[in-house]
Amino acid sequence: MLCDRQLSADVGSVASTIMYAFYLNETLKSNQFCTVPIINMRRADLNSHAKLKWLLDSCHIDQLSLIFVDEIDLSYYDLFGSLKLVLLNGNTLPAKQEALKEVVVEIFNCRKDDPAYPSVETVTEGQDCSCCTLLAEKFALTSPEILGGQGFSRFLTDFVRKISLRKDICTINPHCTSKDKYMATLLINEAGHFGCNGLYQTLKYKKYDVSNLKVGDILCKEFKKWTRIGKPGSAGSRSLVSHIGMSSIGISIGLLLSHESNLTQEIIHFQQLEKLRLLMVVAGYYDTQKNFKREILVSAESVELMKSLLHFFNTNASQLPLKVLYQPGLSEEMGAFEIDKVTSRKIIERLLEEFGGTSKR
Repeated sequence: MLCDRQLSADVGSVASTIMYAFYLNETLKSNQFCTVPIINMRRADLNSHAKLKWLLDSCHIDQLSLIFVDEIDLSYYDLFGSLKLVLLNGNTLPAKQEALKEVVVEIFNCRKDDPAYPSVETVTEGQDCSCCTLLAEKFALTSPEILGGQGFSRFLTDFVRKISLRKDICTINPHCTSKDKYMATLLINEAGHFGCNGLYQTLKYKKYDVSNLKVGDILCKEFKKWTRIGKPGSAGSRSLVSHIGMSSIGISIGLLLSHESNLTQEIIHFQQLEKLRLLMVVAGYYDTQKNFKREILVSAESVELMKSLLHFFNTNASQLPLKVLYQPGLSEEMGAFEIDKVTSRKIIERLLEEFGGTSKR
């Protein structure tokens, strides 16, 4: 049985425990032993680990087939002499299981210090990488074809969760080493084709890839809403509440409008669903010459509101110089524009707030 010795289980420790059990089962080929991974958490705590649940579900691993640490009494199997233990990510057993040290046959990814159990013959010391990287290297040496499976590779790339994209900068967690990044690039499907920056290129593409998304999903990816409290229409009536929304996208307005045949209707539907008097879609992307472009698409509740907004922007032309983008099929309540200078979204947000006299929600 494989036991992880980290104090608290995370995605990486669970993935490495399951995959090393599979590795031993495939390589030992023993008819006398069944290799079983023991998950180092209580089953009841699984619901509080959303990332782990997603990983298990996406890789089609039946949670009921897993054994958690609170569901098994290892000393029971030791009584019959039928227990062998493999420790992951640590040198020693928990204090309450110290009596089982004689059945420890292997320690994997342990610290580089004096062994706690000198009788253990198979010891793999930790290196400058995650446990899953060590496992991937083992599979690459023994059964490289296994790494071609997308579900299998996904399960090993636990360290990919440590890598995030902020605008055009790939920010790497300091615990994610160059060896981790290299192995993640090889494991992610197609990433290796892009060379040493394959992981960054793949994640960047996934961030801006909207080919499989519906219009509502595209607009919701980065969406903000502001609330405006207006004056009551008559004595004793309630104050009027209206909303202004802004969606940020990483593709051009032209590409967005070509996404679906009835896209303008879908935008209006999204606007009505969010109860917006005004919706602005802010696009930021790089053209084929690698020049940054900023464009906006405005959808107003009425023609009068659209005219009022354009008049406001004209009076602030020094901050937001607009050039009309001629897009067929747009109604009078909608308009597409290119911003004729590099402008941050913060400036656009501030102008929207100023236009509505709003308070952010």
